[in-house]
Order: sequence, then structure tokens, then C-alpha cells
Amino acid sequence: MRLGELIPAPYRLLVSVLLLAILAGGSAATVWQIQDWRYGKQLAEQARLHTETLNQLALASAAQQRVEQDKRLAIEQRLAASEQTHYRALSDVQRDQGRLRDRLATADLRLSVLLDAATVAGKGSVSATTATGGVVYGPTRAELDSAHAQRIIGVTDDGDRGLIALAACQAYAKEVSAPK
Repeated sequence: MRLGELIPAPYRLLVSVLLLAILAGGSAATVWQIQDWRYGKQLAEQARLHTETLNQLALASAAQQRVEQDKRLAIEQRLAASEQTHYRALSDVQRDQGRLRDRLATADLRLSVLLDAATVAGKGSVSATTATGGVVYGPTRAELDSAHAQRIIGVTDDGDRGLIALAACQAYAKEVSAPK
């Protein structure tokens, strides 16, 4: 007995359509599975390439950051060396100014100024006196009072400090703004 004899005629058409639908659905499912497998493989490849690109970007960024840190460290070292140089110059000037003030205070050293020849001839009011027991050859000089000499040394000390600070600021600005 055949399958067609067991199923009444009106249902045979329905069974045939159902079998065709099942076969078509199965083959369609197979096509979808193949496409899914193929697209899944493409997506996995894209994800792998994306991950590699991100890793390369991260490595490049880390390398750039190391280069910038090295540049900054080099600048900081140069600035520290420059600061030590200026600090040494400032301490030398302060030491020398202190010695000079001490010598002026103990009368070991006297500060004098040159007098204009017209002033010596009697046109001015400053008297030009020389120290007793010595002969001075050359232009006429006048000694300054110790207090005045101390004030002059104080002014020059402030000026020296200002010049050293200015040089330090200029060196810093030049170092920081120089393209490296």
C-alpha cells in the first residue's frame, strides 16, 4: 500500500503542500545558518581587527606619553641646574657684599669718589682732603662717610640681587618657551 492510497484525495494536496513547506523551510533554515556562520565569521574578523587597531593606538599613545615625560624631565633637570647656578651666583654676591660691608664698618676700607676738576678749583662746596701721611698722585678724591658708604653698598646689593633674579627669570622663560 502506498502513502497516497491511505490519505484521502482532498488531504493529499494539503500533505504535499505541507511537505514542500517543510522542505522549503528546512532548506531556508540551512541557508540562514550558512549566512549566519559566514556573517559571524566576518563580524569576528572585524572585531579582531578593531581590537588590534585599539591596541596599536594605545601603544602609540603610551609611547608618545613617554616621549613627553622624557622631554619634561629633561627640562626640569636643566631648570634645576640653572636654578643652582643662579643660587650660587646670588650667594656669592651676598657673601662678597657682606665682606664689603664688614670692611667698611671696621674702617678697613674707605669708599671715595672722584672730584670734578672744576669742583676742586673752588666752584663746588666739597672739600677734597687726603689722608695724613700719604701722598696721592692722580685725580683728587673725596672720602665718603661710613654711613653713606653702607647705604651705597646696600643699594648695589639690592641691584645685584635684582639682576641675578632677572637673569634667572630670563633663563627660565627661555628654557620653557624653547621648542624641543
